[in-house]
Amino acid sequence: MPTPAPLAGVQVRLVKAGRTKIGYPARLLSDDGTHIAVRAEWAGAGVRDFGFVRFEPGDVFTEHYWRDRWYAVKEVRAGDGRLKGWYCDITRPARRADDGQVVSEDLDLDLWVSADGTQVLRLDEDEFAASGLADRDPAAAEAAVRALDDLERCARAGGLPALLE
Repeated sequence: MPTPAPLAGVQVRLVKAGRTKIGYPARLLSDDGTHIAVRAEWAGAGVRDFGFVRFEPGDVFTEHYWRDRWYAVKEVRAGDGRLKGWYCDITRPARRADDGQVVSEDLDLDLWVSADGTQVLRLDEDEFAASGLADRDPAAAEAAVRALDDLERCARAGGLPALLE
């Protein structure tokens, strides 16, 4: 299926603990009122080596946000188009701010899925436990853990790419 032409530029803002963690420009690919898709080049400074994957200048992220799901899924490709995998952030449901920005609130839990599906790694569970979310907002903490569990099951069953269609 051909990639649709970009609709417009948009700013993505990732928020953590009420403060902007990072913001970057992206191309809005679609927004159907529930699912928002954008494409952006790696917004980090230089190379970020996690051990299981390296994010590098030139990498392209096709990012999927939902207004009714507690996660965002980012397909990561090298500059040459080679699929590296999917980085999944556990977040509150995304929103579009009045100025059109895509706003996603990070809840510390993450999941990495390698391109071939052999690596499915739960990340940052210690940060999540230390965040105090379970005490401050137990319902959000439960939704976050449930979202991570659901994404992990989906990834282990090979269903992550279909989730993004």
